[in-house]
Amino acid sequence: MFNLLVLPVGLGLFGFIEPCSIGSSLIFIKYLEGKPGARKLSETMLFALTRALFIGGLGAVAVLAGAAFTGFQRGAWIVLGAGYAAIGILYLVGRAGLLMQTIGLRLARLNGARGSVGLGLIFGLNIPACAAPLLLVLLGFAGAGGASGNAVLGGFVSLGVFGLALSLPLVAAAAFAPARRLIDRLAALSGRMPFWAGIVLVALGLWSIWFGLFAALPAPA
Repeated sequence: MFNLLVLPVGLGLFGFIEPCSIGSSLIFIKYLEGKPGARKLSETMLFALTRALFIGGLGAVAVLAGAAFTGFQRGAWIVLGAGYAAIGILYLVGRAGLLMQTIGLRLARLNGARGSVGLGLIFGLNIPACAAPLLLVLLGFAGAGGASGNAVLGGFVSLGVFGLALSLPLVAAAAFAPARRLIDRLAALSGRMPFWAGIVLVALGLWSIWFGLFAALPAPA
């Protein structure tokens, strides 16, 4: 029960503030800007659930794929980091309006529930570095030839709970009016201070790319 529930919840809450996941939270907060309180809450809950189920699925894949999953996760860190950095650069050069013209109009078709589900799937690819203990346990199951039905289910549950806890602070923020006002202020910062918003996103992107390229992940025992 500790490995399935307690540890994933603790690591998920800690992972919320890790650099490789802050970028996704900032982008989702911007997505919520201007929506009424009830809409914020429902879409945040849908985002959190989608992200949790997708990360849970990655946990099951980790058991089945074994050490090959590490390479996949490194690739996800690099791709998402490049995305954060690209958005940041557009802010820095004063071309953030391009996002609304090229990406924004297409995302408008995915507004509402579909948009939250889509973002949940995209950001579900980003499993923060703090989840390494959980991944090592799952890879250990695979390395020991333990990819049974129970091990696969355990991988799904443990990383699914981790993914849910990773988004719980956003859900809590959307559930309370004072926190919703804070979300609005945070979202507006990217428009009021585009230079610093760009600096933050570029820094987070470079950190994520560096982690994907050079971070040493210990092999499972």
